[in-house]
Amino acid sequence: MSSVITRPAARYGATAIALHWVLGLAIVAMLCMGWYMAGLPFSPQRLKLYNWHKWAGVAILALSVLRLVARLIRRPPPLPADVQSSMPRWQRLAHHGVHHLLYALFFIVPLVGWAYSSAAGFPIVFLGLVPLPDFVSPSPALADALKPWHALTAYALAALVALHVAAVVKHQFIDRDGLMARMLPGWGRCAAERA
Repeated sequence: MSSVITRPAARYGATAIALHWVLGLAIVAMLCMGWYMAGLPFSPQRLKLYNWHKWAGVAILALSVLRLVARLIRRPPPLPADVQSSMPRWQRLAHHGVHHLLYALFFIVPLVGWAYSSAAGFPIVFLGLVPLPDFVSPSPALADALKPWHALTAYALAALVALHVAAVVKHQFIDRDGLMARMLPGWGRCAAERA
């Protein structure tokens, strides 16, 4: 009697896993902060939150650069063959499309925010210590044009994050294919090996 031994799906490296979770949590926190502070009346609290929002945006931009470099140095593992073969073509296209759009928005959202802040005449002083150069020259007209784009791109990022999480939930609880274990730290390795 022969038994089939299946290997666990190839995992992401430790750097990719750490950057994924740190960047993911930072983006969710940033989206929540942006939504909350936009509804506040003008006050010292709102000004403080706007400064924190800018600092977090710069940090997210730096983390995005690190993540892209790490991804270029060490390519992500391909989807397992059995998962690929069970996915309809549109899901494979959506998988790649959502990841590419997420990476694009990791850069677009903070860069548009930086440009808006510069155009509005509010320079960014990272952590209150390091003044950053203006991304564009001050221009009230440009600031008015950029403000809605920062919000729209942030909403687009939020929608893609929600879509990504929905796909994870589908793979984990409906398909039960163990795909999520590839991106879990340490203890995810054990889950992958038991699958």
